[in-house]
Amino acid sequence: MIYRIEHTQTAAYLFRHWNETIIWSCLDRTMGSIYADDVQDPGSSAAVLGDFCFLAGVPSRELVTFIQNRKAPDFDLDFLILVPQTPQWQALIETCYGANAKKVTRYAIRKEPDIFDIKKLHQVVSSLSSGYSMKLIDDEIYHLCQKEEWSRDLVSRFPDYPAYRKLGLGAAVFYKDTLVSGASSYSRYQNGIEIEIDTRKEFRQKGLAYACGARLILECLARNLYPSWDAQNKISVALAEKLGYHYDHEYTAYEIRNFPLKK
Repeated sequence: MIYRIEHTQTAAYLFRHWNETIIWSCLDRTMGSIYADDVQDPGSSAAVLGDFCFLAGVPSRELVTFIQNRKAPDFDLDFLILVPQTPQWQALIETCYGANAKKVTRYAIRKEPDIFDIKKLHQVVSSLSSGYSMKLIDDEIYHLCQKEEWSRDLVSRFPDYPAYRKLGLGAAVFYKDTLVSGASSYSRYQNGIEIEIDTRKEFRQKGLAYACGARLILECLARNLYPSWDAQNKISVALAEKLGYHYDHEYTAYEIRNFPLKK
């Protein structure tokens, strides 16, 4: 039996060596959920928020099957990134999903509170070319982000603007009147956010993600929030390093679409 854990700290020890803000969001109950095989003394657990599911403890086919059957409202309908804690979890994911589990490498970025060059970040924000403008995400921009696939994840973890205003934070770049790039909170935990950056395809490689990323970092620091960064690819690593972050390590994840379970 798999349970949604209300007293999340009962499962915290299973994640104790995992330095991931999405897990922290679930544990401090700001966003997301913790699922486990036992309410009081869990041996297997999953931290679920948006596209991500971190699997910890003793590998459990029951927990993986629970995810596949989408019995929890937290799980996205068509796509999930499973992050295994151990090689044993990796083997179980591959056994259950077979070729439908796409093995990928992601890149963790160090969490260092006092590394940012504030003066440089202000200069980056001011570097936008003529015709471009930048604004913090408000009610109108929140709804603009929802309208197109490329920008949806900038706000998709917040069900409405009041929720975003309470927990979210972001900056958007416009070319004339068109939204073309944004940096926003993919998720929020008690002491910070996880950053999401997206740019409309035809406006990439123009420094827009660099500029709005710098603005978001500055806004976080002004609010005493840590702007955490996790990279999907090496391009994202390079952008993070350009903004002052340092690369930490790579890790394995599995991208699952439509949740087909291998018999």
